[in-house]
Amino acid sequence: MKAENYNERRIEIDGWPVRITSYKLGERYVCEADNVSPGAILARIAAPSAEDAEKQAISKATHLLGKTKRHEV
Repeated sequence: MKAENYNERRIEIDGWPVRITSYKLGERYVCEADNVSPGAILARIAAPSAEDAEKQAISKATHLLGKTKRHEV
């Protein structure tokens, strides 16, 4: 299978930079959300539409980052 319609953008969730990567793989759309540095995947979702995959990935990333504590230095 070959990835099609590759798209990458950056957004901010709860003060954290997040990279949203989406593409079509076969009949499904895949969306990944990672925390840019160090690039750990927060969510990887496959769904029938690009909108559904992105919405679910952002929702999961928001949930995980909302639980992350920040320490002032």
